[in-house]
Amino acid sequence: MRNAMTRTQTARSFSVPVIPICVTIAGSDSGGGAGIQADLKTFSALGTYGASIVTAITAQNTKAVTAVHDIPADIVAAQMDAVFSDLAVHAVKIGMLSVPETIEAVAAGIIPFNKYIVLDPVMVAKSGDRLLSLEAVATLRKKLLPGVTLLAPNLPEAACLLDGEIARSETDAVEQGKALLAMGAGAVLMKGGHAEGGECVDLLIRDGMPPFRLTASRIATRNTHGTGCTLSSAIAAELAKGLSLEEAFAAAHAYLQGAILAADRLNVGSGNGPVHHFHAMWG
Repeated sequence: MRNAMTRTQTARSFSVPVIPICVTIAGSDSGGGAGIQADLKTFSALGTYGASIVTAITAQNTKAVTAVHDIPADIVAAQMDAVFSDLAVHAVKIGMLSVPETIEAVAAGIIPFNKYIVLDPVMVAKSGDRLLSLEAVATLRKKLLPGVTLLAPNLPEAACLLDGEIARSETDAVEQGKALLAMGAGAVLMKGGHAEGGECVDLLIRDGMPPFRLTASRIATRNTHGTGCTLSSAIAAELAKGLSLEEAFAAAHAYLQGAILAADRLNVGSGNGPVHHFHAMWG
């Protein structure tokens, strides 16, 4: 009995560290390279615990998306209720929301959450085709965009949100970022991966502050599937760990560059493969 009491007392004398918890609200990628799969891998690689709320199921691989099934809005809401009522969530990353009903459900479910929210508006396919209807875009602008910690569009998505032309210069990108700030986002990250040239420029736009600019040389690889999802979820993870927005952006940017550089070490599929989320862990 004495030994048992001693073991219990010893166990109670140690406190268990609280792991930062991140939630992804996004679509599922059956190929594993983007969407909630990429987000969960990123959360894990960066030392946080990942939970997920699935908004859509896609049939896709490294070559194409062949089918999309939207999860009913009431099921999305039920997932949010289940997660937020139990887990002490530190940060949320929001990705693919393809119909107005889902956007409204997420906007309503996120209201009580007063931590970090990173919105990656998945709106335009790599082919240039719009993935959201005009009604869905309007709902996103009105119901979800205001109040997010960070809006992280690529250049075509920023143009779609503003109903304008794609930025052709860094000056254009800064002006569009400021216009998106005026819609209510706390900060805007204009991702420059779709721009031309040998250098990729990402710009963090904040009210009353000069743009925070990070650059990277373009890497010669076709394995870049899921880069946008990975960057936004990495920022969410770093915010959950206590970094400032600028620090989280810089850390996530470096992590993504490492994942792209190591992408060719993977041999996944015959099309545009994923980045290497665990490049710092696997031999």
